[in-house]
Amino acid sequence: MPKFVYDFTEGNKDLKDLLGGKGANLSEMTNLGLPVPPGFTITTEACRHYLAEGAVPAGLAEEITEHLTALEGTMGKKLGQADDPLLVSVRSGAKFSMPGMMDTVLNIGLNDESVLGLAAQSGNERFAWDSYRRLIQMFGKTVLGVDGELFEESLEELKHAKGTTDDLDLTAADFQKLVGTFKGIVRERTGREFPTEPREQMDLAVKAVFDSWNSDRAILYRRQERIPTDLGTAVNICSMVFGNLGMDSGTGVAFTRDPASGQQGVYGDYLQNAQGEDVVAGIRNTVPLADLGQINEPVYRQLLQIMETLENHYLDLCDIEFTVERGKLWMLQTRVGKRTAAAAFRIACQLADQGLIDLNEAIHRVNGDQLAQLMFPRFDAAAPKEQIAKGMNASPGAAVGKAVFSSEAAVEAAARGEKVILVRRETTPDDLTGMIAAQGILTSRGGKTSHAAVVARGMGKTCVCGAEDLDVDVKARRLKTGDVVVQEGDVLSIDGSTGAVYLGEVPVSASPVVRYFEGELAPADGDELVQSVHRLMVHADAAARLAVRANADTPEDSERARRFGATGIGLCRTEHMFLGERRQLVEDLILATSDAEREAALDALAPFQKEDFHGILKAMDGLPVTIRLIDPPLHEFLPDLTELSVKVALAGADASDKDRRLLEAVHRLHEQNPMLGLRGVRLGLVIPGLFAMQVRAIAEAAAQRLSEGGDPRPEIMIPLVGSIQELEHAREEAEQVLRSVGGEVKALIGTMIELPRAALTAGQIAEGAEFFSFGTNDLTQTTWGFSRDDVEASFFSRYLELGVFGVSPFETLDRDGVGRLVRIAVEEGRRTRPDLKLGVCGEHGGDPESVHFFHEVGLDYVSCSPFRVPVARLEAGRAAVETDGSDSR
Repeated sequence: MPKFVYDFTEGNKDLKDLLGGKGANLSEMTNLGLPVPPGFTITTEACRHYLAEGAVPAGLAEEITEHLTALEGTMGKKLGQADDPLLVSVRSGAKFSMPGMMDTVLNIGLNDESVLGLAAQSGNERFAWDSYRRLIQMFGKTVLGVDGELFEESLEELKHAKGTTDDLDLTAADFQKLVGTFKGIVRERTGREFPTEPREQMDLAVKAVFDSWNSDRAILYRRQERIPTDLGTAVNICSMVFGNLGMDSGTGVAFTRDPASGQQGVYGDYLQNAQGEDVVAGIRNTVPLADLGQINEPVYRQLLQIMETLENHYLDLCDIEFTVERGKLWMLQTRVGKRTAAAAFRIACQLADQGLIDLNEAIHRVNGDQLAQLMFPRFDAAAPKEQIAKGMNASPGAAVGKAVFSSEAAVEAAARGEKVILVRRETTPDDLTGMIAAQGILTSRGGKTSHAAVVARGMGKTCVCGAEDLDVDVKARRLKTGDVVVQEGDVLSIDGSTGAVYLGEVPVSASPVVRYFEGELAPADGDELVQSVHRLMVHADAAARLAVRANADTPEDSERARRFGATGIGLCRTEHMFLGERRQLVEDLILATSDAEREAALDALAPFQKEDFHGILKAMDGLPVTIRLIDPPLHEFLPDLTELSVKVALAGADASDKDRRLLEAVHRLHEQNPMLGLRGVRLGLVIPGLFAMQVRAIAEAAAQRLSEGGDPRPEIMIPLVGSIQELEHAREEAEQVLRSVGGEVKALIGTMIELPRAALTAGQIAEGAEFFSFGTNDLTQTTWGFSRDDVEASFFSRYLELGVFGVSPFETLDRDGVGRLVRIAVEEGRRTRPDLKLGVCGEHGGDPESVHFFHEVGLDYVSCSPFRVPVARLEAGRAAVETDGSDSR
């Protein structure tokens, strides 16, 4: 039989798939000899069996009993023992840290008898009853599904009746009264008594952890972070240590470096006479971790030593949870800590400078999504601002939006296209949907290790926490600070880099990282962040095998792409040159009824095309420029059928001849599914001279650049080819035009692979193509059989909910379907033509995960929008390092 339970002494940090991150790291700390309370972990395999079969696996109960008995022997007392109870915590722990998972349940084993034994053994009756009410509150909410607000409201009512806002002012009698109140809430809301048998409490909590894997908020978080749905979660059962035994006890969270900035130092929060989740829940404002040095210097020195041990062992920023029980330090958790994008780049370079990691590992520690976050704008320092409060700079960025006071309001507003700031006293895991929907999060309680701060950093959301001057009234949907009142719907601006909160909208300016990519800021003149980005980008470029080009249709976009590090243009869409005033010339071409009229229309378009191509070739001088001949159906350049029909009908006999001819043309060109109709290469074969005009404009622009001393490198891409015959006809025409312009102009001629048939017959098509560029946007549409514009708003959200898609196939390449077609085309194309140049010009070329696939299948380059070029450059380097693994200290 498989082993479903592991003691903390049996595991290690490399068993995250089996023991989850929390269990694996508890085992690792135990192996390191650190003070970890004894316990054991139930594996993810047990969870997967439970989810698949609806019942725990056979033998699990017996294994738990065996390990519980051993734990009881180690501790010298039994679970829930009346005179001296062993109490345990039950915590979820998936492979990846997931705020959407079940909250911790502490103090399992307490009941009406054992609470008296706990009071006697501890000599602290208040502590015992406080622990009991916490158990009922946590268990009621997370295991029995009772609305947590009911418990919170009862606690607040009791404090109000006592004339206090601090739970430290409550007495043993107060907590004993709360126990009765909480039991009544459980009875009323669940129809059963609170379970008092200790083993039943533990078993129900274990099943609740398993069930929480498929809770709405866990599913949402997995989707947001692209975490696989089939991993399951482990369950950690740990003997309790108590931070709420008095002022010589407490609980805290520590980071070995600042997770917001990456700076080395002492970072974290500590709360005296507190238990478990009190620090991250923000029920009372914490003190900085450094204050522990004055509260208990020996414990503080021991903690710093352990932090150094863990960072040197994990070779990374570590996030640590600890408890002090009557002056004794206990380690409850460690993990490689989540950090902001800026901190990720700084820390990677710091660790490389310390010799702990090499530069290959350093670029593995950062990613393209983080780089994109660093390129977001910041608040303009020179702009006038009305600062109304200041909190902790928990997660950087500049966020502007309407204030909302509930997650539901945030989701509803975001669905309407509105930008919002989620304002709460403190957030809980139930707020996850609102946090995802909001531009930023603002809380009046909590610190840098609060729930809001940790989750926001993980998602790259701007967050300001612990703005104590704000009186947040969630029920009234408003906040007050001094004479200022902010109602729901009023605009706020929050600066996650400084902690400042501003009334109204503050203008933004370009980030230093964008200024660096634009060439406005030299690396030596930038701060540590800019220097770190530069250093890692240089190493990524040196390691990369994939080149990165840009999708650009104008000289201005081409110039920016080059500044951002593009090594050419992978897609220049010529149809974008036919918009605006030039649309009239396309109408003339469509309405032409004779060869003379058609040639006149083409002759009128040609100078504009040549001018555009000349500007782009000049901007990318010496680099390849792939120019796609006109691709979309011609009806896109004509008026809307319904609007034009109404216009002609209303005009009646007075309708102009041109409008009548236009309406006739619109009817003639109207297609039920234009995506599959007269477009791409079909246009070039059906409308004589259209492609020839474009090729001549390219050739003449290139010839002009040559005469100017330039080095133009045009590549002509024929779109939507499905057969070698189509390509041969278009290629022959293009070659004739090139020869007619002059022998000095050289241009590769290739095609865009955007149809499944093209991918499957790539070996044939390569006979007539010098390069392939995969148009993965259309290849995804034609492979799946749906139009992106039609389906994203209609059923994609439902498909994501059902798990049909883990992520939209338009965001990240569908490896199994579309990816397989790409792989087939690469293999068969290169078999026919070994020197075939291969690239991708769909926006997948800028998606970090997709870039790794394109490296894997052997493409020569990816192409994406100019702003995404740095992201693709970084990911190209990371893909090479992960594949090759060469050392580069």
